[in-house]
Amino acid sequence: MSACSDTLVKSSCDPRVADHPCYSEAAHHFFARMHLGVAPKCNIQCNYCNRKYDCSNESRPGVIAERLTPDEALKKVAFVASQVKELSVIGIAGPGDALANPEKTFTTMRLVKEAFPDLKLCLSTNGLKLLEYADEIASIGVEHVTVTLNTFYVEKAMEVYSWVILDRKKETSREAFEEFLFRQQEGIKRLVEKDVLVKVNSLLIPGINDGEMPTLSKKIKLMGAFMHNIMPLIAKAEHGTLFGLKGRPEPTAQELEDVRAACGDSKQMAHCRQCRADAVGKLGEDRFMEMGKDTFLKAEITEDGGLARREWKEKVEAIMERMKEKAMEAREEMGPPVGEYLIAACTKGMAVVNLHFGHAKEFLIYRVKGNEARLVNIRKVEQYCHGSNDCGEKEVTLENIIKSIEDCDAVVCLRVGYGPHKELVSRGVLPVTDVPEEPLEAAVVKAAERLAPSGRQKGKLQKEAINLGRSA
Repeated sequence: MSACSDTLVKSSCDPRVADHPCYSEAAHHFFARMHLGVAPKCNIQCNYCNRKYDCSNESRPGVIAERLTPDEALKKVAFVASQVKELSVIGIAGPGDALANPEKTFTTMRLVKEAFPDLKLCLSTNGLKLLEYADEIASIGVEHVTVTLNTFYVEKAMEVYSWVILDRKKETSREAFEEFLFRQQEGIKRLVEKDVLVKVNSLLIPGINDGEMPTLSKKIKLMGAFMHNIMPLIAKAEHGTLFGLKGRPEPTAQELEDVRAACGDSKQMAHCRQCRADAVGKLGEDRFMEMGKDTFLKAEITEDGGLARREWKEKVEAIMERMKEKAMEAREEMGPPVGEYLIAACTKGMAVVNLHFGHAKEFLIYRVKGNEARLVNIRKVEQYCHGSNDCGEKEVTLENIIKSIEDCDAVVCLRVGYGPHKELVSRGVLPVTDVPEEPLEAAVVKAAERLAPSGRQKGKLQKEAINLGRSA
């Protein structure tokens, strides 16, 4: 079996995605992206979007703290590039639509391309203007484009969107939505012809497109899409969206994972964090508050020509090689394949087990089948423990955390306190804490092995704790 068959490392075998944190599950542990908020206008109205609402504590598409001009955007890139060695991708994702603001979008990208040729260019669009600008996108050197496509059916599109702008007029007719869907599909095909990698984002909207999703996923694969990112609908009333105000239900974690599993013909993205339009940093650790105009416009920037970024990429390549070697060694050491299990894991970075259970803000959910692990979801939680003097007093928070992973057979972490440990075991979730600094995929496979030693049945039948003394 080749090293490229390992889930965590195989995407690094394509040089175009090896350091793109959205297009590569492996890369998202090591590399950072930055979104530039230079595109305020939008040419459609999604019923799940309200660009006027912003909260610094949330990560949600369309949310932005500051709009930038192209010149300001270039200064921000220079500042962030001097501060964040992991930076590899510059994207434009709104807060409106990148192609509804073509002059600002393309001016910004040309400026960045000239000044920072080592950084990848990326943009997100609803696809309405994609066919019109596909050639220009490719000519600038944009290798990655994300297109939000939620349905192929006109009737469903009329439920998902309020209006589209055609010929500078807001339209709500069936014909207008037919044209919108046609342009999305033809634009994707045109990008594929131009050898641009296309990621399709689809909001999973219960009661509207959930039943369509497997068919949609197959169709976009036939169209040449590189990856499908099925994201959960965010529809909270406080955001002021039409879906939120009308109480449209959000999908559960299980519903999302079931739909993704049903769409297995296409390469699935399971590590998406539904980022802000001004996101900065690695996925899951947004630093946009540190990078505002009051900081980067006043800063003395000492860019090193990309030396730190090149050195970081070389270091990551070495890390990935060691991970490949460990994966091959682990397979050789493993006995007969285990059954099928759902395993939660937490990390503070570098794709290894290095985080206390109580410090987790999210859990990576892996499905282990045989001796292979596949990431199926990211489940966000409120951090339970904030230090030695503030840990173990939030019963509601702990209960919510355990509920979020109680369908899992085990949780892999660096340590876990006695109280949470006891509660996890009582729910049939096995804490595994003796695999420190192990790569995540190897660690969750080892956890699964312990759940199903020779002759035992699958599932939550083993209740004893692994390494209880170390866990407390």
